[in-house]
Amino acid sequence: MSAPVPKSPVLEVRGLKTHFFTRGGVVKAVDGVDFSVARGRVLGLVGESGSGKTVTGLSLIGLIDPPGRVVEGSVRLGGQELIGLAPDALRRVRGRRIAMIFQDPMMTLNPVLKVGTQLSMALRAHEAVSADAVRRRSTAALGRVGLPSPEACLDAYPHQLSGGMRQRVAIAIAMLHRPDVIVADEPTTALDVSIQGQILHEMQSLAAETGVALVWITHDLAVVSSLAHDIAVMYAGRIVEYGAADEVLSAPRHPYTRGLLESVPGEAAPGSELLQIPGSIPALVDLPPGCAFRARCRRADGSCETMPEIVADGAGRTLRCHHPLEAA
Repeated sequence: MSAPVPKSPVLEVRGLKTHFFTRGGVVKAVDGVDFSVARGRVLGLVGESGSGKTVTGLSLIGLIDPPGRVVEGSVRLGGQELIGLAPDALRRVRGRRIAMIFQDPMMTLNPVLKVGTQLSMALRAHEAVSADAVRRRSTAALGRVGLPSPEACLDAYPHQLSGGMRQRVAIAIAMLHRPDVIVADEPTTALDVSIQGQILHEMQSLAAETGVALVWITHDLAVVSSLAHDIAVMYAGRIVEYGAADEVLSAPRHPYTRGLLESVPGEAAPGSELLQIPGSIPALVDLPPGCAFRARCRRADGSCETMPEIVADGAGRTLRCHHPLEAA
């Protein structure tokens, strides 16, 4: 994707740290994350399970529960600081200006309430609207996400809808107030491929048409290759590579990013053994100093026992690695 990046991002995250204080020690689930997203743009936040992607998303909208908390950093939405915002003020922002779509739509939907009732409650949580306006806007929202019979859907219970339809309803609820930012946490993972493709196309169109900024959390590089403008690759709570999606995917410079790409089945030659990254993400309780990826990296040496600094190449690409792969 080659659309130019607007100069002023709507979401700016700087030095975000979210830690969980457990009996076994401090889990540094997010440990110094920086990124920004502009209107109409899609940022793919990529990494293996346990890399800190979901905790990052929950941190953005203030949904971290004890024993976890955001211990440091800044999350600015249209210039407004969200970290440290009073609970009542944060509730006024959440849903209206920043919303989240979860992997399981039943985390959004109440199984004992009709879809129309839930859309009405979401609307009236932030606006004083008439019953006619609620019905009209709810129907329009469901139609916008590709549901074939929005009126009938309003009178249905979630269990009467397919998984793909339920996820579309969850997306419609997130889009009701035309928020500035939507955080989507693997919302298509549980859907079949054809439905997944439709929802990805709809979300891409919605971002372009409405100007909403999307943070798309996923482990699936095939998804971000067709959706995202920019990619941030996370490992052990930190972003290790960041840049334009086409550049990161065509010429990865961090060994971890290359390992993820080599693990994609479609990239392997027919009949060849599928490559994989050895080992697994280390436990995030009291990580030893240095690069967290070094035990799995073929390029690691003694210098990797110290934490590499983030290095920018001046063209929007940043890396955290002592031994990056050569630029294409």
